[in-house]
Amino acid sequence: MLDIKLIREKPELVYQALERRESTISLDKISSLDKRYRQLLQQEEDLRAERNRTSKRLGEMSSKPPGLISEMRGIGKQISSLEEEIAGIKSSLDALLLELPNIPCADVPQGKDEKDNVVVRVWGEPRKLSFEPLPHWELGERLKIIDFQRGVKLSGSRFYILKGKGARLQRAVISFMLDLHINNHGYTELYSPFMVKRECMEGSGNLPKFADNLYHDEEDDFWFIPTAEVPLTNFHRGEILEADTLPLYYVAYSACFRREKMAAGKDTRGIKRGHQFDKVELYKLTKPETSAEELERLVADAEDVCRKLNIPYRIVQLCSGDLGFAACKTYDIEVWAPGVGEWLEVSSCSNCCDFQARRANIRYRSEAGAKPEFVHTLNGSGLALPRVMIAILENYQQPNGSILIPEVLQPYMGNSIE
Repeated sequence: MLDIKLIREKPELVYQALERRESTISLDKISSLDKRYRQLLQQEEDLRAERNRTSKRLGEMSSKPPGLISEMRGIGKQISSLEEEIAGIKSSLDALLLELPNIPCADVPQGKDEKDNVVVRVWGEPRKLSFEPLPHWELGERLKIIDFQRGVKLSGSRFYILKGKGARLQRAVISFMLDLHINNHGYTELYSPFMVKRECMEGSGNLPKFADNLYHDEEDDFWFIPTAEVPLTNFHRGEILEADTLPLYYVAYSACFRREKMAAGKDTRGIKRGHQFDKVELYKLTKPETSAEELERLVADAEDVCRKLNIPYRIVQLCSGDLGFAACKTYDIEVWAPGVGEWLEVSSCSNCCDFQARRANIRYRSEAGAKPEFVHTLNGSGLALPRVMIAILENYQQPNGSILIPEVLQPYMGNSIE
């Protein structure tokens, strides 16, 4: 959420940010409601002051004039009426503020969509196999490690079942990534619920913007998480942290649930896109002055997974028009998959500055007795399945159709899938 003071004092900055994002949202209604809100607050304050003065006068009188008592009651009714109107306007204003995206950082490249994203660096050379590489769906079916038909039988399109060493490979990747981030990168592991309250979705920036893409249990008003970023954002919701506890690094495995709105005929084969998938999420809470540096470290931690798996990847900085709703700066990590012949996004590492912290009310004190300030939050996949699975299967496939297991995963599951 943006600070309403920023919209009041520097509306041109917010307008420019919306233009950079290719957003058509207008600030006119927000400014109008905010002006009315402040006018009513002033009226309420004046009436309360008048009531206090009248009450003091009555207290000093031995005989209470009926007219003055009636005036007091009238003022009380006016205040009650104002309170009701103020509450309604505040609710409408807050709802509009929740629709505003974050402001891009100054160094985010200008652009309209993903075509304008910038490749920052590339690690490794895409493997040139001595044979025609197969896509992962063919490899999975031949090796009997992915069952598409039974996945559809159980849950419908975009679902599948991992069998035998396929299931074991995914479990190995998850365990490896968690161990790496905990032991090498200093993250604390959390295991959180996969369903959360509405206010948690609002705190992370998923509601109201992305309601159509979320799975929702209406009876209990539980929301299935699209990423562990949601519970990690809200882990310290409503808290004031001490400065010496920052930065906080968290890592969490979770299943993720998204009502993917996919174009007809796009990515219909394989496991690239689905309504349920697994992910290891990295999350940071930092002081404002260190968040830019912490974003670079976050990217490096996610990159380390790709390097240790020895899979070629590239870092792409998102342009202003392709930024996520809550992000002010984002780097994507994309791995090369020779079977499908494309770069696959396996991580999106973002600095959200105080956008999520303001929505979730997460603050810290720089020193004892200091006024609380909002922390900065950062998040990134470290990494996301099943695209890491795709990259492993397609990069490590052999001429005879078997799959070699990357060296770092062998302690978890052995040397090959045959």
